[in-house]
Amino acid sequence: MKYVYPAIFTPDGNGYSVEVPDLPGCFTCGDSLADAIDMARDAISMWLCDAEDKSEPIPLPSNIKDIPHAANSFVNLIDVDTDFYRKENDNRAVKKTLTIPSWLNAKAEKANINFSQVLQAALKEHLGIQDRP
Repeated sequence: MKYVYPAIFTPDGNGYSVEVPDLPGCFTCGDSLADAIDMARDAISMWLCDAEDKSEPIPLPSNIKDIPHAANSFVNLIDVDTDFYRKENDNRAVKKTLTIPSWLNAKAEKANINFSQVLQAALKEHLGIQDRP
């Protein structure tokens, strides 16, 4: 599902603190404005995914003009896509069946090779994907 929620950004001396008033308990922060926006998108996505998983009601977003905020703060809209977020953050193992020559299997087993680990590393290298921090 795609959503758009207003978030309040407040400079805090070390970056920005962020509050999403429509989602109770949804707070985050970032070292820079770009980081704070990214962290807000992540926090909102997690909040909404949790609510979706529990079949809880999803609050309607407020009108950006109706969000009260301090003079040194500003309100910005944050878009999220929970389907995309789930795909990007789903680390569940998926079983795959593959075929390799018997001689290669024997050598790999003798060397105590972790097939899953080697396949993951090879796929990441082939696809140009770096490990996440």
